Amino acid sequence: MRPLLWAACSQLLPRGAGLCAPKPAVTTMVTASHHSLWPPALLATSSSPASVSAGLLQPLVPGSRAPSCWSSQFNVPPSALLVARPVGVCSMMRLPVQASAEGLDVAFVGVPLDTGTSNRPGARFGPRQIRAESAMLRRYNGSTGAAPFDSLRVADIGDVNVNLYNLPDSCRLIRDSYQDIVASGCVPLTLGGDHTITYPILQALAAKHGPVGLVHVDAHTDTGDTALGQKIYHGSPFRRCVEEGLLDCGRVVQIGIRGSSYDPDPHKYCREQGFRVVPAEECWMKSLEPLMREVRAQMGERPMYISFDIDGLDPAYAPGTGTPEIAGLTPAQALEIIRGCKGLNIVGCDLVEVAPMYDVSGNTALLGANLLFEMLCVLPGVKTL
Repeated sequence: MRPLLWAACSQLLPRGAGLCAPKPAVTTMVTASHHSLWPPALLATSSSPASVSAGLLQPLVPGSRAPSCWSSQFNVPPSALLVARPVGVCSMMRLPVQASAEGLDVAFVGVPLDTGTSNRPGARFGPRQIRAESAMLRRYNGSTGAAPFDSLRVADIGDVNVNLYNLPDSCRLIRDSYQDIVASGCVPLTLGGDHTITYPILQALAAKHGPVGLVHVDAHTDTGDTALGQKIYHGSPFRRCVEEGLLDCGRVVQIGIRGSSYDPDPHKYCREQGFRVVPAEECWMKSLEPLMREVRAQMGERPMYISFDIDGLDPAYAPGTGTPEIAGLTPAQALEIIRGCKGLNIVGCDLVEVAPMYDVSGNTALLGANLLFEMLCVLPGVKTL
């Protein structure tokens, strides 16, 4: 057990370092030994003798699209035909784990924070459960033909070492970590965590790209001002972003909004900022492809961000969340929204508010893992086969 414990502990960085301590890039994440508990698929990220001897470089099925060599240039999720799904360290899609974004095009990042929640806590466990359920995901998107692992170098870079006892300090730690991620040219795909985390992430992204457009899927607009005297919580991130000029407000679209409210006109603030609010009622029993054509035209070619709160979906599909609202979107509509962002200048994405203990089936986290994979598939530079 000792090698595994050391390997797992190595992913926790000093709080002052966040995710940003410089590390050697990509090719191997752990040195293999005869007693190592890391599976060869995770240990070898290039066409090394170890990976060859493990039999990982052969075609899966004669005539399949899987190449005879699982590229020395890109990291590839191991096939369950060769490595059993329960085997190995629990990373996103069982990808290699490294301690920084150096050398990557895309990084999966966990932010296990839920001290900004207003109702049921538990989203701090979201990243861990999403990673566990992501073992079901495979290399190619059979519906769209997207081949992200033939196009981009992707890895899991672990979690931001948040401060569970101090929400403003956690925001600082998140912002500092993401500044280093984006400075390396890497696109972050975030596993939340409550929706508070989007605020410091957008601080980091806007520092590099300027004000960004936003496709925001949620049951709530998250534009509250204060709650219990506090200005930072999961109901306020986008108001804070507006106040700091992080959003290009004419390119903000909020989809799936619904539920009771404290105000007779709950969307007034959003309209005043220039946001487009699409209530859930306007989405019921219809395809969202026409809506997404309009969204693509609105976003244009400038940088934009996707923020997806799992409670945007109906709790029949995603009960494992802290503030569920009835009569939400369907998983098929979620796919239409994300796939409808193909071709946009996406500079980051997040999937937030998965609270696993309220869904013992694991289906909410499984849905979250699939939506993150779909986000990966629509990033700039992803080839279609």
